[in-house]
Amino acid sequence: MSRGAQRTSVDLADTARRLSRQRTLWQGLVDFDPITRYYARLLADHDHEAWLLTWLPGQGTPWHDHGGSAGSFVVLQGALTEEVAGYRTAVDLDSVRRVTGPGVLLTPGDQRTFGSRHLHRVTNAGPDPAVSLHVYAPRLTSMTNYRAVEGLLEVEEQAEVGVDW
Repeated sequence: MSRGAQRTSVDLADTARRLSRQRTLWQGLVDFDPITRYYARLLADHDHEAWLLTWLPGQGTPWHDHGGSAGSFVVLQGALTEEVAGYRTAVDLDSVRRVTGPGVLLTPGDQRTFGSRHLHRVTNAGPDPAVSLHVYAPRLTSMTNYRAVEGLLEVEEQAEVGVDW
């Protein structure tokens, strides 16, 4: 298990793959919003939850964490780019995060699984709409958004469940 990974009774990668194959669960919820990313919660129980997200070309997230939750997501349609932030030093995990590179292109069937200290941004830089399925454990309660300043990430805002989404 990687440093910062969240121990959970849910196998996040397996759950995301299994749910992604259940098209009847999510296909009817696919919708696109020209103003912002569209999202719908597919399921939630006491220790995890799953979300469907849709992305029109040019839509994406800010740099963000998942408030201590670990996660896994699968691209269902289109293409997404994930950029990951790394630590400024390998010794101090609480140090400033920095932007680490151009990102990884993810296409249908590609999956990313991450621990509770993961900080990233995801963007649809392609010409076609994209759809992805995300699973988090424990359930999301907060997310912190960051802004890049000269390659380093600074906290911009704290988003809370029930208030901001």
